[in-house]
Amino acid sequence: MDIKKATNDILKVAFSLILGGLILFWMYRGFNISDITNVLEHDMDWTWMLLSFPFGILAQMFRGWRWRMTLEPVGERPRNHTAVCSIFLSYALSLVVPRIGEFARCGVLRRYDGVSFPKALGTVVTERAIDSLLVAVVALATFLWQFPVFDVFFSRTGTSLDAILHGFSTTGYIVTAVCGVAAIGMGWFLLRRLSIYNKVKATVGGLLQGVTSLRGVKNKPLFVVFTLAIWASYFLHYYLTFFCFKSTAGLGMSCALVTFVVGSIAVLVPTPNGAGPWHFAVKTMFILYGVGSNDALYFVLIVHSVQTLLVVALGVYAWLALSFTKKTKNITL
Repeated sequence: MDIKKATNDILKVAFSLILGGLILFWMYRGFNISDITNVLEHDMDWTWMLLSFPFGILAQMFRGWRWRMTLEPVGERPRNHTAVCSIFLSYALSLVVPRIGEFARCGVLRRYDGVSFPKALGTVVTERAIDSLLVAVVALATFLWQFPVFDVFFSRTGTSLDAILHGFSTTGYIVTAVCGVAAIGMGWFLLRRLSIYNKVKATVGGLLQGVTSLRGVKNKPLFVVFTLAIWASYFLHYYLTFFCFKSTAGLGMSCALVTFVVGSIAVLVPTPNGAGPWHFAVKTMFILYGVGSNDALYFVLIVHSVQTLLVVALGVYAWLALSFTKKTKNITL
């Protein structure tokens, strides 16, 4: 066992937990737990929360079905059940170790359906690229639509794009670019001389196959439908929770879309399910729309916690379901 690697992994997990924990502690340091309990028991309409659950489940199921479509062009045909369960499990595992789910779901398909791990990972890269592009387009459209709100958000959080851009001089940009090119060149030089070069080359080949798999998808319209359905389901899973609280029930679709986009960006910070950064970003945007500070804090804590418990429940279901799933015989690297 590589002690150094294990130590680094532990430190990464500890950092993500501490970062999320510190942000949450700072946000809720003056709160009385009995106040939150009172909101849960008396001031919240649980019907809307329950109605949001099917969309949270569907979002992950659509992702599993879409993943199968990207695997078929590279000669891999996992079962629907296995693909969906791998997604359920990956999200649950990512609550413990951020980003580990991407590798875990590839491992599940390799173990149960004999899918090539490098090819599967390559298709995950493709999926993430498509999702990132879609989120970027929606974020840009939302930003332009609600620019005054974002302008206030940046000023209140101390975020200044001009300050970031002016932090680099012309020389700084040139030095950064040269260092980047030099690092890539040195990495390539070392890889060619390592004894594991052939193995790495084969793995990269599998990744490239997976990345380019999108061109071979047979039913591209269905792929587009699945992609849109994933994000529509995520949005409805979030938006329906607005009606659980009197303070957010009348905010409307524009506020829902803005906070959804901001929250989607905030979860990129490596904390379990975005805990901490998501709470802060969404709460800040709510205040800009006129929601009281305490009401905003109640919303983000309750909604995030309940939806995280749903992810855990789906992960447990997937683990139990996979334990009764028969493995295929052909296992590829």
